Amino acid sequence: MQWIKRLVLFSIFTGLMGIGAIVAIYYHVKSDLPDVATITEIQLQVPMKVYSIDGELLSQFGEKRRIPLTKEDIPEMLTNAFIAIEDSRFYQHFGIDPIGIIRAATVWASTGSATQGASTITQQVARNFFLTRDKTFIRKIKEVFIAVQLEQILTKDEIMMLYLNKIALGQRAYGIGAAAQVYYGKNVSELTLAEMALLAGLPKAPSNLNPIASPKNAEMRRNVVLYRMLSENYITQDQYETAKASPITATYHGAEITLSAHYVAEIARNKLIELYGSERSYNEGFNVYTTINKIDQQAANKATLNNLHDYDKRHGYRGASKVLWQAPAENWSTKAIVSSLNQTPDSGDLQPAVVVEVNKQAIKVITKNSQGALQEIDWDGLKWARPFITNSRQGTEPKKASDIVAVGQQIWVREIAQKLELSQYPAVSAAFVSLNPQDGAITSMVGGFSFEQSKFNRATQAQRQVGSNIKPFIYSAALDSGYTLATLVNDAPINEWAGSTAWRPKNSPEVYAGPIRLRQALGQSKNVVSVRLVQDLGLTKVTNQLEKYGFERENLPQNNTIALGSASISPLNLATGYAIIANGGFKIEPYIIERIEDAYGSVIYQANPKIVCSYCAELYAQQGDNQQFIATQTELDKSANICPISPVSADQIASAVISAENAFLTRELLKTAIWGGGSWQHNSGWNGTGWRAGRALERHDMGGKTGTTNGSKDAWFSGFAGNTVATSWVGFDDFNLDLGRTSYNNNLDKDQATGGEYGARTAQPAWIEFMQETALSNPRVTVDTPSTISTVRIDRKSGLLTYETDHTTLFEYFRADSVPTEYMNRTAVFKTEGNQDIPYNAPTSVDELF
Repeated sequence: MQWIKRLVLFSIFTGLMGIGAIVAIYYHVKSDLPDVATITEIQLQVPMKVYSIDGELLSQFGEKRRIPLTKEDIPEMLTNAFIAIEDSRFYQHFGIDPIGIIRAATVWASTGSATQGASTITQQVARNFFLTRDKTFIRKIKEVFIAVQLEQILTKDEIMMLYLNKIALGQRAYGIGAAAQVYYGKNVSELTLAEMALLAGLPKAPSNLNPIASPKNAEMRRNVVLYRMLSENYITQDQYETAKASPITATYHGAEITLSAHYVAEIARNKLIELYGSERSYNEGFNVYTTINKIDQQAANKATLNNLHDYDKRHGYRGASKVLWQAPAENWSTKAIVSSLNQTPDSGDLQPAVVVEVNKQAIKVITKNSQGALQEIDWDGLKWARPFITNSRQGTEPKKASDIVAVGQQIWVREIAQKLELSQYPAVSAAFVSLNPQDGAITSMVGGFSFEQSKFNRATQAQRQVGSNIKPFIYSAALDSGYTLATLVNDAPINEWAGSTAWRPKNSPEVYAGPIRLRQALGQSKNVVSVRLVQDLGLTKVTNQLEKYGFERENLPQNNTIALGSASISPLNLATGYAIIANGGFKIEPYIIERIEDAYGSVIYQANPKIVCSYCAELYAQQGDNQQFIATQTELDKSANICPISPVSADQIASAVISAENAFLTRELLKTAIWGGGSWQHNSGWNGTGWRAGRALERHDMGGKTGTTNGSKDAWFSGFAGNTVATSWVGFDDFNLDLGRTSYNNNLDKDQATGGEYGARTAQPAWIEFMQETALSNPRVTVDTPSTISTVRIDRKSGLLTYETDHTTLFEYFRADSVPTEYMNRTAVFKTEGNQDIPYNAPTSVDELF
C-alpha cells in the first residue's frame, strides 16, 4: 500500500509540475502571442480580377491565386477528405489532439528532432495566420495556445473555412477554390472523388506531392487519403476502388483569360490603386466589372489587327526576325527548334515559326503551336512579300519562295481561314475605341498591336493631330452662326499672307468646285471651305464650339490651321465628341468601370454615368426640380428608345451642350460624307469621302468622317452606326515617320494597293470591319426630326428654293427660322415679299461668298 501512496503522490507532483511548467511557458511566451480575436478581421490575400460587363475575365493581378469560398460552396466529401487525412478528431477536440501530441513528443524524445507532426486543423490555422512554419519547440507551444484560444472564439465550421481558404496547395494556389482551378480548371463542385483526395493530400508537401511536377508522388499520397476516407467510413469500398484506379489528370490551368483586352485591364488596375491603394487592390479580391462587352471587344481586336497587317503587307516584307542557322551549316534538330520557339513569346495574333524547307512556291515550317510537326505555307500566303525599302518604296514582286525566305530563318506567321500566312510584326501603330453615345459606356478599346510589346495606350494617351476629323465641329459652329446646309461657300484656292510668308491651304485632291453648298463641302471634305468658315466665324467662336464637344482649349491651336485639323486630340476624346453629335447634342462622360465588388460579391462601387434622356428632362421640368420623378408605364415605354435606363434620376441626366437642331443638321452632314449626293443617272452624282462604309454596311442610320494630316502622319475615321460610335486611328509612334505610299502590284486589290495612305484607305477599313461584326446585327436607329426643323425643295446648284422637281433639285433640312425665301427657276431668281414673287439678282461674284 505504501508504494501505491507514493505513486499517487508522485503523479500529483508530476501533474502539478506539468501544470506549473505550462503556466510558466505560457507567461514566458505570452508577450509574443498575437491577439487571436483579430483573425475575424484578417483579409485573405485574394487577387484582383477584371471582367467585361458580360462576365468574361480580362486579367488577374496579385501574387497569390485564391478564390474565397463559403461553407455552402464546398462539397461535404471534399471537407471529409481533408478531415480524414489531416485531423480525424477535428470535431471532437478542443483545438489540440492529446494523442497526437504524445506521439510527436515520444518521437522527439527518442530522436532529438521534431520530425513527427501532430498539428490539428485548428493548429494549422493558428500557424498559417499568426506564425511561421519553423519546426521549433517554442513555435509549437505558441501554436497550441493560439489553437485553444481560436476554439473559444470561433465555431468548428468557421475554423474549417479559414483553413480551406488559406492553405497553400502549390503552383501559387492558396485555398481549395484556386487549387481546383489551377490543377483541373474546375469549380470545387465539379471535382471527382479522386481529384478531391489528391487536393487533400497536398498540404503535407505541396512541392513534392505536386501532381504536375511529381505525378507518381501525388498518386501515392492520393491513395493514402482515399484509404483514410475508407477507414473513417466517408466512402464505400467501391468508391475507394474506383477512385484509386483513376489516372492522374491534373495539368496547369493559368488564370482563364477569356477575352483579350489588356489595355482595358490596365486602366482598371490603375483605377483600383487610385481608389484603394496597391496593398488592398492586389490582396482583397476585388472583382472589377468594366463596360467592355465581348462582341465589341473581339470585333475591335480583330479589325485592328487585320487592318495593321493589311497596311504592312502593302508596304513590303522587312525580312526574318532572326536567323538560327545558314547553309552550309547543318540544320537544327526538331527538338532544338521547338526549344527555341518555346522561348519566344507570341505577340498579338502572331506566332513564331522556323523555316525548315523551301520549295519553288511554298515553304514548310515548324510553328510554336505545332510543337515539332511540319506545316506548309503556300504561294497565296507568301506572294505579298515584296521587299520593303521605305514606307513609300517597295521592291519587285517575288517569283519564288527563295526570293523571300531561307532555311534556318525564324519568321512570324498568322492563321487566316485555317491556313498559315507569312507575316511580320507591324511597324505602324493603331488605336480603336467604341462607346455607347447614350451613356458614355466604352464598349471596346484597343491601345496598340500588342500590350506585351508596348503598354502605351494610344486610345487614351496619344494626342495626335486629327486632320479632317475636326471639320464636323467647325461646321457645327457655322450652323450656330446663321449658316445652313444649303449655304454656298466658295471652294477656291486661298492665299493668306502673314508678312512675307504665304499660307496656301489646298484641297486633297487639288480640285475646286467654286461656289458649293455646305453639305457637299463636308461630304467631299473641302479643306478650303473649312478654312473660309474659320476666317468668317473667327477663332473665338470656333474654339468655343469645340470646347462644348469636350476638347480642351489649351490643346486647340489659336490660328486658322485649326480648320485643317492641326489640333491634337486622343481617339477617346474624339469619339466622345462624335457621340454628342450622334445622341442629339448631349454631353456624356466616357467611363469604363461599371462596378466593383469585394471578394464575396458585395458591390462597393457603382458607376453613376450621365445618361441621355431628353424625355426625362422634360418630365422633370414639368414636375419641378424638387419633385420626385415617378414614371408611368406609358412614359417608360415612350422613353424606351431614348434612355438606356428609365427612369433616370435628375443628377444623371446629361446636359445639352448643343441644340437638338444643330446636332440633327451636323448628323446630316456626316451622313452625306458616307452617302454623297447628286444624281448618278444624270452624271451629276458624287461620293462622300467615307463611301466605302455605305457600300459595306448598307444602312442609313450611320455617318462618319475621314481624316488625314499633313504628310500622312495620321489617318482617322470616326463615326456612328446605330447606337455605337467608334474612332479608328493609324500612325507611327515616331512623329518623324509618315504613312507613305504604295505602288500597284498584282497580288493586291488595285483600289487598296495604289497611292498614298489616307483616312479612308488606312483607318476606315478597321471601322468598317468592326461595324460589320457589331452594328449589322442591331436594329436600325430612327432619329426624330426636331419640331423646329423644316424641309423644303431647293436647287442643288444655288441652294435656293425652286419650283422644279427634277434631278437638279433636292429636299433639304433647315431650321424653321432659316428657311430660304428666295426662289430660283431655270432662268430667273425670285424672292418672296408678301404674296408676290419679285425678280431678284443672285450674287454672281464668288468674292461675295465665304
